[in-house]
Amino acid sequence: MAAEPDILHELHLLRARMPQLTGALAASVDGLVLAHDTPGVEPEGLAALTAAALGVAVRLTDATGRGGLRELLVRGERGYVATYAAGRTAVLTLLAQDRVNVGRLHLEGRRAGARIGELVETAHRTTHTVTES
Repeated sequence: MAAEPDILHELHLLRARMPQLTGALAASVDGLVLAHDTPGVEPEGLAALTAAALGVAVRLTDATGRGGLRELLVRGERGYVATYAAGRTAVLTLLAQDRVNVGRLHLEGRRAGARIGELVETAHRTTHTVTES
């Protein structure tokens, strides 16, 4: 994907703004890695698990009438896993320490997700324009 370096740059910027992040991954909604900065975590496995979790979360929001899924937050004993929509076809998954400010995590995750969504959509439009010519 042509946007991969730009997406990776966005992940690095995000981790620089939030030192409590221990990893960041952009993936397609079907579990393919677009870019990652996930030291100590296997990105393909994380992308696959994210896709599985999204499937359940989407069904949960549909079943309860809560509308389209926007984000998913899981808290473990040693931190958080947060997943944010990144356009219509991608997601951003962040790994954070337990001491992270959750409000800031959401703010930064939503902003970065929107930016990554724009990058993915632009790359998709460019790819289709080139192949149609």
